[in-house]
Amino acid sequence: MTTRPDPDDLLERVMRDEERQARGRLKIFFGFSAGVGKTFAMLEAAQALAAQGGDVVAGVVETHGRAETEAQLAGLARLPMRMVAYRDRQLPEFDLDAALERKPGVILVDELAHSNVPGSRHAKRWQDIDELLRAGIDVYTTLNVQHIESLNDVVGQITGIRVFETVPDHVFDEADDVMLVDIPPDELLARLQQGKVYLPQQAEKAGRNFFRKGNLIALREIALRRTADRVDADMRQYRADRSIAQLWQARERIVVAIGSGSGEERLIREAARLAAKLQAQWLAVHVDLPGQRQAMEARERVVSYLKLAHSLGAETASISGEELAAALLQFARSRNAGKLVIGQEEGGLRRLLRWPRGTLAQRIARSGGEIDLYTIARSRTRHQHEPASPDSAASAAEALLTRRRRTRGTLWAVASCAITTTLAFLLDGKLHPANVIMLYLVGVMLVAMRYGRAASALVSVLSVLSFDFFFVDPRFSITVSDAQYLLTLAVMLAVSLFISSLTARLRRQASVAMQREARAANLYMLGKELSALLTLDQILEIGRRHLAAVFGARIAFFLPDSADQLRLAEPEQDSGAAHVFRNVDAGVAQWVYDNGQAAGKGTATLPSAAALYLPLTATMRTRGVLAFAIEAPSEEERQLAAAQLALPENRQMLEIFCSQIAMAIERLHYAEVAQDALVTMESERLRNSLLSAISHDLRTPLTSLVGSADVLAANARLDDDARAMARTISEQSQKMVGLMNNLLDMARLQAGVVTLNRQWNALEELAGSALRLLAKALEGRQVDTRIAPELPLLRVDAVLLERVLANLVENAIKYSPPGTPIGISAHVEHGDGAPQVKVCVMDQGRGFPPTMTQHAFEKFTRGDNESATPGVGLGLAICRAIIEAHQGRIWIAPQEAGQGATVCFTLPVEAQPAPPEE
Repeated sequence: MTTRPDPDDLLERVMRDEERQARGRLKIFFGFSAGVGKTFAMLEAAQALAAQGGDVVAGVVETHGRAETEAQLAGLARLPMRMVAYRDRQLPEFDLDAALERKPGVILVDELAHSNVPGSRHAKRWQDIDELLRAGIDVYTTLNVQHIESLNDVVGQITGIRVFETVPDHVFDEADDVMLVDIPPDELLARLQQGKVYLPQQAEKAGRNFFRKGNLIALREIALRRTADRVDADMRQYRADRSIAQLWQARERIVVAIGSGSGEERLIREAARLAAKLQAQWLAVHVDLPGQRQAMEARERVVSYLKLAHSLGAETASISGEELAAALLQFARSRNAGKLVIGQEEGGLRRLLRWPRGTLAQRIARSGGEIDLYTIARSRTRHQHEPASPDSAASAAEALLTRRRRTRGTLWAVASCAITTTLAFLLDGKLHPANVIMLYLVGVMLVAMRYGRAASALVSVLSVLSFDFFFVDPRFSITVSDAQYLLTLAVMLAVSLFISSLTARLRRQASVAMQREARAANLYMLGKELSALLTLDQILEIGRRHLAAVFGARIAFFLPDSADQLRLAEPEQDSGAAHVFRNVDAGVAQWVYDNGQAAGKGTATLPSAAALYLPLTATMRTRGVLAFAIEAPSEEERQLAAAQLALPENRQMLEIFCSQIAMAIERLHYAEVAQDALVTMESERLRNSLLSAISHDLRTPLTSLVGSADVLAANARLDDDARAMARTISEQSQKMVGLMNNLLDMARLQAGVVTLNRQWNALEELAGSALRLLAKALEGRQVDTRIAPELPLLRVDAVLLERVLANLVENAIKYSPPGTPIGISAHVEHGDGAPQVKVCVMDQGRGFPPTMTQHAFEKFTRGDNESATPGVGLGLAICRAIIEAHQGRIWIAPQEAGQGATVCFTLPVEAQPAPPEE
């Protein structure tokens, strides 16, 4: 069964399709764990597409050394990686600009949740992919379930391991295709033991921690459920696009209708139990009917009922509708819900009044035969002895304002009837009685437009009585001599009441529509203005102005400092003073920021606070806190406005405003981070270029100087003093050559032009070579080498690693007393599960200053800037660059003060080469 599509929905669908056609398509290969075959499945799909003539390029594919995955790359064009400088080393990253310039039909970008190296254009790889999609490029990518933001905590509780690389849910939900890659947990564990997921040493540790069978079963269920949610959303979108009203009950879903009367708690709890029993998703909905003007107390009850339903796991909504049964059925069909839960209606007089059209259950049964209907008796407890709610002042305020409004309406109803009667009496004899009735109907319509249903009903009755009293024979009497006038008066009363009811309803609908249009327009203008702002003060001022215009409130913003402590953001001088809220509580704001939850007035946390405090939550983190205080001419109106703000639709609008402001602050933050990174990268490039140029220009004259000094020192015709001076010149020149070599090596390492010549080497031989280079400097010292027997071979660049050992030993010579021993130790340790060789160089000098341990490996850093010890502070920086290029780590081991210094580094142990055949 299909229904006539709504024109607005059709227009929105056309606009959405146009936007979708301009963007590329995103396909996610989704799995519950590493090793299930996501990358392999992605490459298989890419090969199939390439075989059909598609333009497929591999942008980033992480094979993790798996031979079968590497084989799937054969024949695919590959995009070279871009090298990014980070902490004196070059790291490979996806080249977004090259991909945009190449613009293939489909590009493979593995690991959607990957965090880019600082200094990249975007912080996250999913942001790179979003830019590719906006450029019209289709993207294939992979994702594990633990990297979805909303599931991160759940997975962490199950596995005991928290991952910090996450993807916002909307990226997964907005993907065009999601392919679930699934294998049984036993098969995955078998692959792990066969070394097809990790290296054997890593696999052993992973099997003891993350890859336990219970963990894998739970993760598999979560992934299946998340995929099922995605499929369910696609199905509902398909039904909406084709205006299919018939239910497709592929999944149990329950809708419970919440009223504004007392006793709805039992209905909500019964619905929650039913949903739990059926393992179904459930939704709590309240229908706001145009003919019902609810008192503040009733609206407060609705809000409390929706909060209760939300706390029990329901999705809540508040909708508007002309007729209750039709609105509930339309909502249930739009959410593809097959079960509807309502409360049992009261009997007595109200049941008799409903008799012509039937009860709510009967009306739903007539129109929604495909929906199962559950009727539950409401609680009969009226809560007469409950304490007054905190918002009782708002109810009293509304009662006072309602009495004032009704008084004005009554006065205008009487005045309107009197004016109409006077005008008709003056024109008596010139107007037909039917035209007199028309005058009265005009008065009824005007009162209904201004003062609503009650005043218009009163003026309708007064108009009928006035017409009978003044214009129907016998005049000045309510008796009627002509029986035909009885029909005239009855029809006049019915038409008057109908016009008053219809006008009041249209007035209320127009008022609601104008409010929504004004808020939507303000939201649009807020987003438009925020997108063009360049400073934080401008963003905050625009936020204050728009929030004040929409909600009539005073605003204060709290922003965090570098220590995540909030500070009140004061507006600029003479800017926005009318909208600034100054009576703020910094303690409440800090709690909101730390916990990411709203607090203050109208919430369950610190409800006695003078303002409502909301977190400014953006994509990556909370960016600050908004303090929001209602402003009104009188206390009664302020209480009423505060209570209305608690209604779901108003609170949702306020949260959207906060989200827009938070996103603008985050955009500005990342723009500043990108600018700083760009400046830093440019500074590093210029400095490296300068170091390289100076090193090249000085090496040639220094080499000539060393050669000439050596010739003079060997000349027997010179006296002893001259030859000693020549030897001094040679030694100092050689030190200058060493310094120039350090400068040149540092520049080459940072420029990424050094290619590692990895060969299998024994650490004992490398240490011996380094000590022979320093034989002269080590005269008078004892070197204690403690290298573990049967140390595995290391696949390293021998020249560079020899340089590391030489630099560390030379550093120990410089900063320890003459004659004291120097130690070198090496052994195998397993660390996080993967074996690695740990090497330490120890001396008995003063050690590193405590404040220097974090910065000792930075360029041009020395232990004592005023020391007479030669050097410019590049030795340790070169060591770190070389060790990190070998996927190792270097650090200063903690030592007691005055007990010397110990510098250690680790290098990974790879699978040993086979011994040569004899």
